[in-house]
Amino acid sequence: MAYVISEDCIACGTCIGECPVEAISEGDIYKIDPDLCTECGSCAAVCPNEAISLP
Repeated sequence: MAYVISEDCIACGTCIGECPVEAISEGDIYKIDPDLCTECGSCAAVCPNEAISLP
């Protein structure tokens, strides 16, 4: 089950550089491609808004 980004996302960009498989795409609220996500948790660990979690 891939990580998801909630509406608490402020599009700060912190998570993008942390993803080893480039599964995160930019937008008003960033999105994680569930087909690419390896569930490593790197993005969730650095999110300042705690907007990234497992569903």
